[in-house]
Amino acid sequence: MSLFGQTLIVIAAAMTLLWLVSLLRRDASIVDAFWGTGFILVIGYAFAVTPPAQVQLRCWLLVGLVLIWGLRLSIHLLLRNIRHGQEDYRYRAMRDYHGERFWWVSLFTVFLLQGGILWVVAMPVLATINVSAGRDLGVRDAIGVAVWLVGFFFESVGDYQLARFLRAPQNAGRVMNRGLWRYTRHPNYFGDFCVWWGLYLISIGGGSAWTIFAPLLMSFLLIKVSGVRLLEKTVTTRRPEYADYQARTSAFFPWPPRRD
Repeated sequence: MSLFGQTLIVIAAAMTLLWLVSLLRRDASIVDAFWGTGFILVIGYAFAVTPPAQVQLRCWLLVGLVLIWGLRLSIHLLLRNIRHGQEDYRYRAMRDYHGERFWWVSLFTVFLLQGGILWVVAMPVLATINVSAGRDLGVRDAIGVAVWLVGFFFESVGDYQLARFLRAPQNAGRVMNRGLWRYTRHPNYFGDFCVWWGLYLISIGGGSAWTIFAPLLMSFLLIKVSGVRLLEKTVTTRRPEYADYQARTSAFFPWPPRRD
């Protein structure tokens, strides 16, 4: 079986096991904390089963960057879920909508769906690991690392700033509009966007230019589906100040705030 097939089975098995845990806990939002870990699992498996003689220096670089990103994200989301102490409102809404069917519907609409997306998004790294030859590291790889660093900065700092803001009792119900959030309404999503485009740029030198569909899919999801659009769908009803924040602040790409 090809490496792509093996990793697909690995992530499907991991997601099914996680689904079983979610049934015991009655908390489907544990899938969020597994997102970063899932990439580490799939890419780590691919790296482990690849003959050492086939592993390029570029593969070590990609695996290292994914490991750093995935660990940081999973720890952040795990701590956030522990602080909340209950299922995320998005999954509660799905649970209410599907009723008694949610226990099995969630396997396909939450866990296996996210596992499939994860596998596709990881394809540039998987494809690079899967080949035995590639060009030496060069300028494009340096640019890819720089883009990844920008993304990691925006994502990690943005998450830290928001978590600190939300922990302050006086900020209950208010809108975060400081730090990186002054320049984009979603610095964490913009950061994730840069992380995956940076990894893709590095993977090109390993013969994986054909996997451009992966960062394109991630970009589409972040901007149009599960990222910006989903989060802002009901936020104005929960935080009245958000409408003014929307009018002043760039939705995704960082930009100086508009003035009256």
